[in-house]
Amino acid sequence: MFRPKLPTMPQPTATATPPAHVEPTTNTPGTPVPPPTPVAPAAVSSRPAVQLTPGTALALVGGGTAVVLVVGTVLVSMLLAVAVTAASVAVCAVVLRSLLASQHRR
Repeated sequence: MFRPKLPTMPQPTATATPPAHVEPTTNTPGTPVPPPTPVAPAAVSSRPAVQLTPGTALALVGGGTAVVLVVGTVLVSMLLAVAVTAASVAVCAVVLRSLLASQHRR
């Protein structure tokens, strides 16, 4: 009941035979293709390139620092929550053990 049922591999119905004769193909060189001629220079983009001014760089550094601080705070608080939960479970286990041990003495 609990054993997995593995499918059985189907048996081949006929034997595969290789072809009797294989003709080799020959490679004939074709005519060389001339390199493409440049038509026109590429169009210059109308959008300006991204320029980092000191204010922009300062904003990026401040934003990155804020993200790191927020993520660090969240991770530390989650670790603290796990530690508090583990400590409370340990205290409950000690109290239950002492209660059960005092019942056996009576």
